[in-house]
Amino acid sequence: MNSIIPGNLLTTAMAVMPHTDVDRALDMALSLDVPFWPQLPNYSYYEDMYVQAAEHFPGIVLDMEKRTLRFSAEKFAEELEAALENFDSPAMFDVSETYSAVYHRFLALDLADRPAIRGQLEGPISFGFNILDQDERPIIFDDTVRPFMLDFMAKRLNVQLARLKNRNSNAFMFVDEPGLQFLFSAMAGYGDLKAKGDLDQFFTQVDRPRGIHLCGNPDWDFLLNLDLDVLSLDVYTNAEIFASYAKSIKKFLDRGGVLVWGIVPTGVETFQKEDMPSMLGRLETVWQILWDKGIDRDRMIAGSMLSPATCCLVNPDKELTVERAFAMVNRMAGQLRDKYLA
Repeated sequence: MNSIIPGNLLTTAMAVMPHTDVDRALDMALSLDVPFWPQLPNYSYYEDMYVQAAEHFPGIVLDMEKRTLRFSAEKFAEELEAALENFDSPAMFDVSETYSAVYHRFLALDLADRPAIRGQLEGPISFGFNILDQDERPIIFDDTVRPFMLDFMAKRLNVQLARLKNRNSNAFMFVDEPGLQFLFSAMAGYGDLKAKGDLDQFFTQVDRPRGIHLCGNPDWDFLLNLDLDVLSLDVYTNAEIFASYAKSIKKFLDRGGVLVWGIVPTGVETFQKEDMPSMLGRLETVWQILWDKGIDRDRMIAGSMLSPATCCLVNPDKELTVERAFAMVNRMAGQLRDKYLA
């Protein structure tokens, strides 16, 4: 691998933030060890993670007034040829200034001294489930659109990663895949075998280092056995379930994978119920279970980062609890580093 994702209990976070003040959001992202460019959907609908991923995607119908993102098969057919002609143009796959208030500002910063930096893009499975065509059908079911979508999103990830690596050679990407937890429900209609094949093929096209972030509870065996360098999860909510996958976790860590343990909740009510000892206790309980099942402690610590558990856009106090959660993650990481790395 050209780049190494740092572990050793450094901190990062998910990029979706409730802020409407761009400077303040960027300051918060930079307050963590591994910063990222924030996505600010409350600032502009362009910053919605699905809208950002849809930039230049043929067939997309974006209505800024109604805040809707749709797909038209007819428009796709009209626009596909031009899109394919531009498939070697990085500009088509990058995030424009219209679609992110902060991405280009982040790229203008001197980030070389950071242990790493991170970018992100909505993943193809979630994008495909979320975007509906003229018949209210998710585009993931369209055998014409889906292969193109996988190629398109891989290209978007690679273009962004190349830009980030110019600022810091240890840059890496999260593929945000909240939709993965629905794959394993009988209702999905797009089964896990099909998804595994598609994701395997997708990741062969995505430059390293790359990984998946999700807040839900998918089939962890499925995820841990994909060819990923990093997996970011909400362990605050899924602690007991995740701890039962020791065999796959061990394999993931043994081949050099990094786990980002999302441990600090960002919702007002949940955050207020916790304090540092309670969250440390919850995390270390999971760790102890895994160590008792034969996972090497030092290897796991070396392959671990900490983050908030989830994003949160709906708090009544807007960004305040989220900012407190970021600060708490830094404090917890400091305490854990003193304990396990001193």
